[in-house]
Amino acid sequence: MSRNFSDTSSRKEHVKITSESKPGFLERLSETSGGMLMGLVTFLLSFYLLFTNEGRALRTARSLDEGLSLVIPLHSIHTVSQQNEGRLVHLAGSLSTSKPLFDPSYGLSIQAVKLKRNVEMYQWVEYEDSKEYEENGEIKKETKYSYNTEWKSEVVNSRNFDREIGHKNPSAMAVESFTAVSPNVQVGSFVLSKGLVDKIDDFKQLSLSNLEDPHADVTRGGDYFYHSENPRRPEVGDLRVSFFYAGLSGDDPHLGPADKVTVIARQRGDELVPYHTKSGDVLQILYPGDLSVEEVFQKEHESNTMKTWALRAAGWLAMFVGISLMTRIFYTLVDWFPVVRDLVNIGLKAFAFCVATSLSLLTISIGWLFYRPLWALLIGVLSVVPILVAKSRVPPKKQQ
Repeated sequence: MSRNFSDTSSRKEHVKITSESKPGFLERLSETSGGMLMGLVTFLLSFYLLFTNEGRALRTARSLDEGLSLVIPLHSIHTVSQQNEGRLVHLAGSLSTSKPLFDPSYGLSIQAVKLKRNVEMYQWVEYEDSKEYEENGEIKKETKYSYNTEWKSEVVNSRNFDREIGHKNPSAMAVESFTAVSPNVQVGSFVLSKGLVDKIDDFKQLSLSNLEDPHADVTRGGDYFYHSENPRRPEVGDLRVSFFYAGLSGDDPHLGPADKVTVIARQRGDELVPYHTKSGDVLQILYPGDLSVEEVFQKEHESNTMKTWALRAAGWLAMFVGISLMTRIFYTLVDWFPVVRDLVNIGLKAFAFCVATSLSLLTISIGWLFYRPLWALLIGVLSVVPILVAKSRVPPKKQQ
């Protein structure tokens, strides 16, 4: 197998130093003005994120409570009762598919909901390590570029390297990755909607120990098929292929029994489709394993709580960054005085922290105002606390 790519026998590196004149006061002031505009946009977006997140969280909680009060557990998954038409139902059972999924290129088949072929190519990868320092009135940037060969599932464009010579990668892979999905997935007599099938994503690597080499130019090593003359000493451009499956849908002598799932969705004939709540949300829930109705809705509430707090933290961080960028100009004005500059920097960070915390709490309280007024009032009162704490630490003016 002939190769026109680079030798991979050793790790390579080189250093590049660039320099530029130290920016003057007006130049730094101009850069700060641009940052203030970015800060203002980030600041305003944080309000939108925080406010809409509270509405979403409360709407989701109400939808889950509505679903819990209406859901009907099915006693049998093998018969379709017309009495449950259009209603929210709960069922648990083993996955089944009409036919196995194939990858004829490698002679592989499996009875599963999804089969993923993952292709990796041995390629050069560039790493950068930079540091800046001031010397003779100039700002110098020293960047160390190092190159190593690794297995990567995406093509690394070596044209973007600082030094492509000696580190050239192929522009494409001869074999492509793909995911096959079974067109018909059932639990008992019920067919799962596409949205429910999309939730089956717990992929596990498929063992290839029971398979033969599919072609003369492909060799098996462990759980990989190698397109390489010597898999132990691969060259740039060599490929290795692995397989993953999700939702085992038939008993397998090597993988075990079919996977069980728990589903909550609306019954439409013999299909399980999304259920639209009065709050405007959609309920179509799928979890691995055999779970009760209460366990499913508890998991959904926990997921909603985690998402709510994650978005609250993101909203607060966006507000903190926005305020920091908008007040950066005060730091720039005293940049020439190191001691004053450091004190101002600490003061600005403390100011941004307190204001971001207060405004975040106030925005959250407004989001709750129409749903839970008493909680909104309590959070609104708490929003004043960071400002009061900051003010209490400011020494009082000396009396004249």
